[in-house]
Amino acid sequence: MRYIHYCRKSTDDDDHQVASLDSQQTENERRFAGTAEIEIVTTYREARSAKTPGRPVFSEMLDRIERGEADGIIAWHPDRLARNSVDGGRIIYLLDTGKLKDLNFSSYNFENSSQGKFMLQIVFANSKYYVDSLSENVKRGIRTKVENGWRPNQPPIGYLNGDNATPIISDLERFPIVERMWQLALTGTYTLRQIRDTADLLV
Repeated sequence: MRYIHYCRKSTDDDDHQVASLDSQQTENERRFAGTAEIEIVTTYREARSAKTPGRPVFSEMLDRIERGEADGIIAWHPDRLARNSVDGGRIIYLLDTGKLKDLNFSSYNFENSSQGKFMLQIVFANSKYYVDSLSENVKRGIRTKVENGWRPNQPPIGYLNGDNATPIISDLERFPIVERMWQLALTGTYTLRQIRDTADLLV
């Protein structure tokens, strides 16, 4: 049976613990390459989040399967394929129609049966739930920081994150330089280049 080997690594911070593209490919090849009934026709690598539909490499892979150029997919885990309902649904539909005949994973056992597809949908749903919950937790944390007087991201140049009593403090090294640059700018008599050159002298 002909398989497409698919490896995905999200570029988002929330996905940094997932195996890298190289380690996914190595693990999958160690597990499946050389197996008599498996012919890997191509390997796709994609560095893109699966939280939303629209991954170009993923879509190309499924298009090839719909055209009959491959029969199955090899991936490290089902969440490499889908973390949203649209992509997960498309995988299930291709299995239902018989255009996608098999899925092989290094860290999950799949059986192309009614029960196997049901369990796969649960795995896809859990992956989506993880992403949704993480997003809610991040947003809640940002709201809490703002309510407590903290900036939700890095402080501006010239300032540093402080403690609970004083969330933002002056950067003793950079604040005087930034302050001087603003003083020059507010006079209206200095060009940006002159202000930059003055800042260079103060460093």
